[in-house]
Amino acid sequence: MVAIVDPDEDLVRRVGQGDPAASQALVALKLPRIHALAQRMLGDATEAEDVAQETLLRAWRQAPKWAPGRARFDTWLHRVALNLCYDRLRRRREIPTEAPPDRPDDGPGPDRGLLAAETGARVAQALRQLPDRQREAIVLCHYQELSNIEAAALMEISVEALESLLSRGRRALRQTLSDMAPGARKGDRG
Repeated sequence: MVAIVDPDEDLVRRVGQGDPAASQALVALKLPRIHALAQRMLGDATEAEDVAQETLLRAWRQAPKWAPGRARFDTWLHRVALNLCYDRLRRRREIPTEAPPDRPDDGPGPDRGLLAAETGARVAQALRQLPDRQREAIVLCHYQELSNIEAAALMEISVEALESLLSRGRRALRQTLSDMAPGARKGDRG
């Protein structure tokens, strides 16, 4: 068995020993990525904050028991966050609603970045419409910047299955967002 090199090993060990500086460093290092993952999976900032906090709380509890060499800590942390996201998504399905509630736009003010905010909102909406596994694959590879091998391991599927999910997800996103492609504007004539 090949030993897994984990860049977080020393930090996790120090957190497990109760080192406050290590705990702060772990939060500073991991919170932004875990929050971004949850935000993209759930599409709700408040829920994403809750998931990110719960994930880091579990990391803090797990640190004293962490056994290096079996898996990378970052991979385990992503798996915890994804599981928490799926728990919330399952709960949402149990309470059917006719339409999603209106939410305030957290993007930049209308005087700057309006187009970027609209584009981001459209992409986020299209991402939320994907089946869970396709969304998970795209978020892990494109937003979390994990390699296909890392994402496949995290999702507990083969690299080929991951690539199939990515392909189907990208195709669905392209179709949903086709009107945003260059030259697709109304009134454009070639």
